[in-house]
Amino acid sequence: MSCRSLADRIDALLPQTQCTKCGYDGCRPYADAIADGSAPINRCPPGGDDGIAALAVLLDTPILPLDATRGEPGPLLVARIDEAHCIGCTLCIQACPVDAIVGANKHMHTVLADWCTGCDLCVAPCPVDCIQMVPAGRAWSAQDATISRQRHRSHLARTERLAADNARLMAPEAAAAPSAPAVDEARNEDRKRSAIESALARARARRNPTQS
Repeated sequence: MSCRSLADRIDALLPQTQCTKCGYDGCRPYADAIADGSAPINRCPPGGDDGIAALAVLLDTPILPLDATRGEPGPLLVARIDEAHCIGCTLCIQACPVDAIVGANKHMHTVLADWCTGCDLCVAPCPVDCIQMVPAGRAWSAQDATISRQRHRSHLARTERLAADNARLMAPEAAAAPSAPAVDEARNEDRKRSAIESALARARARRNPTQS
């Protein structure tokens, strides 16, 4: 079994809440770390004891107690924005790993409760403390995990695309590819240089006809 296929199987057992409580930037990086032996199987509070047991079976390793320093398991929570106090700063939108918060700059934001993974990553960035985590009233399902994985991948792809676009916009003009006028000007200079060199060669030949 290759390391990559093992990581895929580990990732399939993780809850895909993308909460980063494990110490990694999402469920997939944690799966990669478990697969290569650099992380233990007990760092996922949302997965709880059942998740640890499933990983132990897959990897044929002993079951470990949940690492309490990573948080405690509990019922699914979802974010709720006090819309009356929201200032539209967009920091929560940027923090959400699955794009479950919608809104625009300086306009009220709201949470798509069915999309929210309960990661609570949006709470800390809010400058006016208008986000609370409240009981979802349902359990997190395998279907939720599958959909959340895809939303997280889409979020990462969009973030990388925006970062690349910003890098291109901020790049110094000197580092940019030459524009068409600059290329034409260089070609014209080459033609002028060739014409001058030819003219000088002809002049030398006229002055020294025996060397031609």
